[in-house]
Amino acid sequence: QVQLVESGGGLVQAGGSLRLSCAASTPIFSLLNMGWYRQAPGKQRESVGTITSDGHTNYADSVKGRFTISRDNAKNTVYLQMNGLKVDDTAAYFCNKDGGMRYPWGQGTQVTVSS
Repeated sequence: QVQLVESGGGLVQAGGSLRLSCAASTPIFSLLNMGWYRQAPGKQRESVGTITSDGHTNYADSVKGRFTISRDNAKNTVYLQMNGLKVDDTAAYFCNKDGGMRYPWGQGTQVTVSS
């Protein structure tokens, strides 16, 4: 069973930065389109952005220009660089495949942005 392990979250002041990582235990990682998702308390999980197997990215309007997704296929890892963090970015962040039947969700990593 594929495992997704997110890390890198924490408490940061508004305007600060964090870099999240997600390691995937699958030998076909390099073939997968991946996505970052987030879920704030009381809200549905939403897409933050995606990265294709060959590195093309797309972002939600709410994070465009502030967040950057990248990947290292040699490490089976996808990253989320978050700059200019806002209080509204506070959420648990997850990664998973983009579309299709998703893998079991990992535990996520909590990002809390204080004002």
